[in-house]
Amino acid sequence: MTQNPIRVAVIGAGRNTRDKHIPGLRAQDNVEIVGVCNRSIESSQRAANELGIPKAYAEWTDVIADPAVDAVVIGTWPYMHASATIAALQAGKHVMCEARMAMNASEAHQMWAVARAHPQQIAQIVPSPMTLRVDRMIQKMLADGYLGDVLAVDVVAGGDFLDPTAPLHWRQDSDLSGLNIMGMGIWYEAVMRWVGTAKTVMASGQTYVKMRPTEEGRLKAVRVPEHVDIIGEMVCGAQFHMQISSVTGLAGAPRATLYGSQATLQFTQNKLLGGKKGDASLSEVEIPTDLQGGWRVEEEFINAIRGCEAITHTSFEDGVKYMEFTEAVAESLAAGKLVTLPV
Repeated sequence: MTQNPIRVAVIGAGRNTRDKHIPGLRAQDNVEIVGVCNRSIESSQRAANELGIPKAYAEWTDVIADPAVDAVVIGTWPYMHASATIAALQAGKHVMCEARMAMNASEAHQMWAVARAHPQQIAQIVPSPMTLRVDRMIQKMLADGYLGDVLAVDVVAGGDFLDPTAPLHWRQDSDLSGLNIMGMGIWYEAVMRWVGTAKTVMASGQTYVKMRPTEEGRLKAVRVPEHVDIIGEMVCGAQFHMQISSVTGLAGAPRATLYGSQATLQFTQNKLLGGKKGDASLSEVEIPTDLQGGWRVEEEFINAIRGCEAITHTSFEDGVKYMEFTEAVAESLAAGKLVTLPV
């Protein structure tokens, strides 16, 4: 374990990096954010000025090559995650990579292979955040047999009306986001923490607005679905359903529900609800303080570098699992068939 200064540079100072990672890293003892790189030197310099970071880089490769950098935060869109992560690990730098892990499962496997080949470097994927408060409570209740047998898993996330005039968002641009679909991977990662992985996947999806304007004003085809339904079987034996949508106006708050032989558990609006067989309705589950989780991504990253703890949120191994699910959904959408995991 070492308390030497840890010097961090940022590649891609997007919203999550600005709102979460930079403040979270600065809250750790003896951590310095020494540089930032965006898509141009002008953008890098603006970010450096706004965020109080001493150095602006013209190219992301300059960050990797800088011997004054110990660790790299990769806050870009997924299209750069694999190349930047692999280069950083091979250069002897620790890596925190923004979710989603990669463009596809192949890239994710490459990243994991390089991380395994450099075990002295810490490799972390920014985790799915919305269930962190309740995850440990759900895990304990499942271990204690609260649900009985887990029979069905249902995830519904949406609530917006279709906006046919909006410009192309990077999440709708497959050249930037790869096979990732809206919040699908984030919700699947949360489900994995509770009941494990899927065994089979069958998906159906729709893209209602076929072309949207880019920042430059030209039209570009939209290949990422705006509504997707996924059914399948979990390895644990439960039936699985997920609906992720940007067109289901007034659908209510996103929710994930576990149905068991003896009870039901539901996560929604940062609350955990439960009900046993014979109850008239669900009621809020009180979560003891010692079982309440929260956002401590940057703390975990720095502690792992210093040898104080291991990465749990999220390991590259778990990132590969949700990217395999993402790949399976894409394959099922393209071919109209049932796909077996792992891919």
